[in-house]
Amino acid sequence: MDFSISEKGQDYLKRVKAFMAEEIFPIEAQYHKELASLENRWVVLPIIKELKEKAKAQGLWNMFFPDEKHGCGLLNSDYALIAEETGRSFIAPEIFNCNAPDTGNMEVLIHYGSEEQKAEWLPRLLSSEIRSAFCMTEPAVASSDATTMEATAIVECDEVVLNGRKWWSTGIGHPDCKIGIFMGLSDPDAHKHRRHSMVLVPLDAPGVKIERMLPVFGEYDEPYGHGEVLFDNVRLPKSAFIAGPGRGFEIAQGRLGPGRVHHCMRAIGAAERTLELLIKRATSREAFGRPLAKLGGNPDIIANARMSIEQARLLTLKCAWALDTKGIAGAIQEVSMIKAVVPSMLQTIVDQAIQIHGGAGVSDDDFPLTQLFAYARVLRLADGPDEVHRATVARIELRKYKN
Repeated sequence: MDFSISEKGQDYLKRVKAFMAEEIFPIEAQYHKELASLENRWVVLPIIKELKEKAKAQGLWNMFFPDEKHGCGLLNSDYALIAEETGRSFIAPEIFNCNAPDTGNMEVLIHYGSEEQKAEWLPRLLSSEIRSAFCMTEPAVASSDATTMEATAIVECDEVVLNGRKWWSTGIGHPDCKIGIFMGLSDPDAHKHRRHSMVLVPLDAPGVKIERMLPVFGEYDEPYGHGEVLFDNVRLPKSAFIAGPGRGFEIAQGRLGPGRVHHCMRAIGAAERTLELLIKRATSREAFGRPLAKLGGNPDIIANARMSIEQARLLTLKCAWALDTKGIAGAIQEVSMIKAVVPSMLQTIVDQAIQIHGGAGVSDDDFPLTQLFAYARVLRLADGPDEVHRATVARIELRKYKN
């Protein structure tokens, strides 16, 4: 395998790093303070719009998609390192229009959408005029097994009718969120992976109701958020099906491969930022007459964090390389491995950084560690819990020894 980044990828990475250093990091703390001071935080602050225009003008836009018609023509292995850099900031992915779940939803439209769907929604998503949500997880069933979902997408004459309740629909609180992808049961008698469909749903359609926004450890992650959404007899034309009835799992499989690389590389960027905070704290504070970095098992903690990050990065780059060279069918085990390994690695390092920071570590006034911990903990559930991914890895590994 070849982990070397292309010349084009090197150029983009260099420019992204410069943009982050010059435009994003200097305003990030003030941005969060200003947003926190507002009574209504479900807004897009002017600085975000300003930086998006700057990024777009510099061509640092839609870098996640590997063709030049819709993206920048970067390989997954090129974009992986860019995603790592943007993962060092909570606001950077949106500024480059490379944020989830929009990236995955745009990929779905590009690969599976009809010409009508692409014409209506894709330009608005690619330009960041609007944002989108993905409505799959349900409160009433164990979402670790997606075949158990109960929400329905039933054909009635020339319409598809949606009923059900979804939650943890990320991004649905954003003021620009206008469209969602709904996954529901269409044919309970079909093969278990042909029973479900994906449907494109305008969020202003009659019967769509955002019932509440869900907090994570007491925080709502404004202006993005995670919503519980009721779909009550939502009637849409049959043309709202993405690729046709019964293809929901096929689409989901294609959507999640590159998306998990993006998630994991952003998480590695977050781990790098966390380790930087840990080391700065450990070398600048003393206890019992010695720097914290030299007390007890702290040198081991620092060493293990560095080794864990390097291991996680290599595994994720291998996964990106496999997607580039073999496609999703040849990278299923790697996709599951990174999703189980990387968020857990990040959570461990953040927890250790909190411990090193003491009381300051559990407050979000001065350091972002509580945000980073919540991010890591949620990521161990999002796009499938650790246990499901480990089961996939084990199943593929055992298959190698089957007689």
